[in-house]
Amino acid sequence: MRMEKAGISGFASYLPPHRVDLRQWCEWTDNCWDKVGKVVGTGFRIPGPDQSMYTMAATAVLRLIDQYDVDPGKVRFLGLGTESSTDNSAGAIIIKGMLNEALRQRGRPLLSRHCEVPEIKHACLGGIYAMKSGLRFLLTEPEDSVAIVVSSDIAKYEIGSSGEATQGAGAVAMLLEKNPALLEVDLAGCGSASDYRAVDFRKPMTRGSIGQPADQLPFHDTPIYNGKYSTSCYLDETACALKEMLRKLNREPADYYHSLKAVFMHRPYERMPVSSFGFGYLHGLANNGAAGRAELSEYCDSAELCADMVIEELQSAPDLLAFAMQRELGRIPYPESMRLLRNFREQYHFKNLIRDRMTLGSRQMRELGNVYSASLPAWIAAGLEEALQTGSDLGGQEVLAVGYGSGDAAEAIPMRVVDHWEEAAGRISFAAALTPVSDLSYEQYLSLHGKGVLLASCSDKKNLTTGEFFIDRIGDSVHPEYADQGVEYYRYVDQP
Repeated sequence: MRMEKAGISGFASYLPPHRVDLRQWCEWTDNCWDKVGKVVGTGFRIPGPDQSMYTMAATAVLRLIDQYDVDPGKVRFLGLGTESSTDNSAGAIIIKGMLNEALRQRGRPLLSRHCEVPEIKHACLGGIYAMKSGLRFLLTEPEDSVAIVVSSDIAKYEIGSSGEATQGAGAVAMLLEKNPALLEVDLAGCGSASDYRAVDFRKPMTRGSIGQPADQLPFHDTPIYNGKYSTSCYLDETACALKEMLRKLNREPADYYHSLKAVFMHRPYERMPVSSFGFGYLHGLANNGAAGRAELSEYCDSAELCADMVIEELQSAPDLLAFAMQRELGRIPYPESMRLLRNFREQYHFKNLIRDRMTLGSRQMRELGNVYSASLPAWIAAGLEEALQTGSDLGGQEVLAVGYGSGDAAEAIPMRVVDHWEEAAGRISFAAALTPVSDLSYEQYLSLHGKGVLLASCSDKKNLTTGEFFIDRIGDSVHPEYADQGVEYYRYVDQP
């Protein structure tokens, strides 16, 4: 009996137009452009004062419906992955309401009344969890239904913090179907990993009291994080998820990694996923029997490291939570392995095995900054579009997607590009989503970041919101018969 398959049939994206050029940012802040350009990227986006995670998500989904001629009545699952939601009760239903209003305005059929509308939050992994939920839904749905999952986030860090250069904002919507047109997802082969890591990356919220003026309600939209510790958590959790995936696939690490055409990972900044996959590869070799350990030993010899010590370290299970509880956040759980990784980066094998598999779409991703849950789907979309434009033969090829969310958890997801994927890839329009763009001055950036105010010299709002959703007003009523304080009301602008 042939098992039914499900996967991804389309992508659509939305990025706010307000851009910070990182080369200019380095001049403003006296940072080194050579370092920032290599490690982080070239730019990031900031939402305007009339934009939110919800408006970006709804715009991306509406574009998906348009780009792929989706019948709204067949959408029976609308999932939202985010860590930037500002309503702690309603989630994806907000986006459904916005979409139906726009569809009604355009004389189109509405989304099905029988549509599931979950919101899933787990740092940057919420969108991938939502995707897996949508695929599972499809495989249990007897009717000819489709699912849509949208990842939408705003990454905001304090001025002057180490994370300031890694900000970003945007949304990516995915069309999920049985017998997909782009990527088959091997749900049974996915590797999951999770472990509580305390102060890796958190967003504690302070609640205000009803009746306070809206601008006095305390809400913290910047996270607390610990950079070196967070890096260790990322490396450890993704390696654990990859190991579990390989066990479920019954594949040897080296053989599987060599078979991959492309690798996409959660991308908080330029260098992180490349380092992570390099570490994951070394971690796999240590668990790859005699052949893997022999290859690993060659790399250790080149780095003048003891292979037995590195292998023992890579096969260990360090307790990173204990590091946090003991306030040893600068402690490195894999010190010898990290020395090996630094040396491995300079070798030809690293370029051939690691970096070359992570090039598709990477140039455009340097423009996005960190878009949290939208980071991984954005990279896949950019990669498939570039593959189409450069004539890459991806049909039938294996690709790997690795999601990660601080706190923390990871998902290693084996995928296969379907035959005749080109037609669906031609509708992605990722490059088009990078426009329009308006570079901010330092004063405009500080105003938008700190006060949420777009200075008059920026581009005209009407031009930037045509064909998009925006916040029309925020409720302020606390009357016993009608209370809506803090509730956002939205509007869709279809024409200039």
